[in-house]
Amino acid sequence: MGVHGVKAVFFDLDNTLVDTAAAGRCAIEEVVNALRSKHHYGEGEARGICDKVQEKLLKECHDPAKMCITDLRISHWEEAIRETVGGEANRSLAAECYFLWKATRLRHLTLPEDTRDMLTELRKAVRLLLLTNGDRQTQREKIEACACQPYFDAIVVGGEQKEEKPAPSIFHYCCELLGVQPAECVMVGDSLDTDIQGGLNAGLRATVWLNKSMAAPADASPVPHYVIASVLDLPAVLQKIEHKVNAKLGTDRAAGGTEAP
Repeated sequence: MGVHGVKAVFFDLDNTLVDTAAAGRCAIEEVVNALRSKHHYGEGEARGICDKVQEKLLKECHDPAKMCITDLRISHWEEAIRETVGGEANRSLAAECYFLWKATRLRHLTLPEDTRDMLTELRKAVRLLLLTNGDRQTQREKIEACACQPYFDAIVVGGEQKEEKPAPSIFHYCCELLGVQPAECVMVGDSLDTDIQGGLNAGLRATVWLNKSMAAPADASPVPHYVIASVLDLPAVLQKIEHKVNAKLGTDRAAGGTEAP
């Protein structure tokens, strides 16, 4: 691997290398419990507040030039509390909920041992880069929490760049960082809209979609080159790509050898 074919692999972070969704569910349960036991909210009210926050997170549009992510997310909790139970704004309770949610989510973000082992082995043959969208502070805190820095040659956070995935520019920046060409790189991620579409936009050699449920995508979705159910299936895919490259090189050499002098 790496001589004629793949020289670098770009990995998404959230729900690709670490289970951010599961960590988020644990964090929500922690807040629900605190709202019930410490602040005497009913089960329905506590869950209603958390459901509203999750809706706001999904729709979140953050401009770091106007507001820091901490203030924005405390505001999500403040609005959710007011929308659910009425009354005056309660900024202090909102802040308590936010920091509990954040700390619990970070505590549950772990890079599994088998994934660490895979990255260590892959790095012996190719260069590895972590490419994650999102706010600078939020993503850097996640990276620190799961301690994944030692496994990568470079880490690129979308919130620190002019454009995020799926813009080709951020992929080309990653190529420049590693000193490789797009046609020598593979993108691995769980999002068809950002990871796969971005890899296609940038002209990478291959895109690998992590589809844990193996559910069929929507008809209009970008089409990845490969689909895997677990990130641990990636080495086998890279071997397939390498075999294709070697087969093509052999065919090209054979064709070249039959040409008239």
